[in-house]
Amino acid sequence: MGQESKYWFNQKTGKVEHGPQSLSIERIGPFDTAAEAERALELIAERAKKIADEEALED
Repeated sequence: MGQESKYWFNQKTGKVEHGPQSLSIERIGPFDTAAEAERALELIAERAKKIADEEALED
């Protein structure tokens, strides 16, 4: 599956893009589906919380 068949979330516009359309610094991804890209900020927050929780358990 090439980059053109993936989806990104553009942080600047708040829109999902099909294929890499904007500057890399402005986008999050790639994601396999538009629905995943739409939830990019939520997914990042969930992953960050999981990492923080795991690190807290290690201490």
